[in-house]
Amino acid sequence: MKHLLDVNVLLARLVATHQDHGKVSAWLAANPDIVLCPICELGFLRVSTLPKFGFPMAAARQALEAIAKQMKAERIADDLPALDSHPRTSAQVTDRYLADLAARHGLKLATLDAGINHPSAELIK
Repeated sequence: MKHLLDVNVLLARLVATHQDHGKVSAWLAANPDIVLCPICELGFLRVSTLPKFGFPMAAARQALEAIAKQMKAERIADDLPALDSHPRTSAQVTDRYLADLAARHGLKLATLDAGINHPSAELIK
């Protein structure tokens, strides 16, 4: 099964001090068929460059490109119209969209977010 990576998975994998770095690294070693999309990549760039994580933009871009090349990540377009996804709250907008996008492409959304209640979401434990 191929997995679309949620922003939190990318962050945990690429930030060595992240509390879930080891768990995500082990999960990715066992599940190497990964997929990225522009929303996930942009989300990683936005969050990783916040003061909390402190990546300079150039370093964040290099880290993202390195994992994409290392894991031979497939890339898909964000080709699901936003109104074809039906979140119930504003907090669910991106999560629901990514899960629906994964479903549209026959993928699972690999996430650390236990709050995503969607048949295409797969929680990394």
